[in-house]
Amino acid sequence: MTTEITSPGELRELLGPPMQRALDKERTVLHARDREWLAASPFCLVATAGADGSCDVSPKGDPPGFTLVLDESTIAIPERPGNRRADGYRNILANPHVGLIYLIPGRTDTLRINGRARLVRDAPYFADMVVKGHRPLLAIEVAIEQVFSHCPKAFLRSELWQPETWQPDVLPTRARLVKEVEAPTASLADLERHYGPDYVKTIYG
Repeated sequence: MTTEITSPGELRELLGPPMQRALDKERTVLHARDREWLAASPFCLVATAGADGSCDVSPKGDPPGFTLVLDESTIAIPERPGNRRADGYRNILANPHVGLIYLIPGRTDTLRINGRARLVRDAPYFADMVVKGHRPLLAIEVAIEQVFSHCPKAFLRSELWQPETWQPDVLPTRARLVKEVEAPTASLADLERHYGPDYVKTIYG
């Protein structure tokens, strides 16, 4: 029998009250250490939701410091060439609320930022976002409403950064997955060439 939780009261009764420190750690502006974290992070996850509640989480990655700090409560994330689905971007146009998680490889804590986003197609700071000659077509500007550090427990439980636990070959290669799941009529040889050693040369357009 499945027992569903249907109210905030039930949830709180089950989990218990949060520690006061967990409540007090929220900030609305960036601390100097938050700025240092953003300067060191090469990767973040951007969570969005459409007007109908449909959700998306998109990974964003670039050299460390790719997220620019515009002021104590505003950051900007550059667009890079991708699959052009623009799921998250379309969500932002319908619903500006976003959630971000910033990772530093090897660290088991993370930096979380929640706020309101807008899409910008040009700004003076775009010149500071050029990587390998690629100037972004757009950027996500986020007005920060919450910023706080998140505890290490999920990373410790998953042993995410422990190389001895890694199993990259547990599934077929990217080319074979595409052939089996996404494009069964495509040539496997063509897919293997596309996702082969030269693939890295295409990541900035």
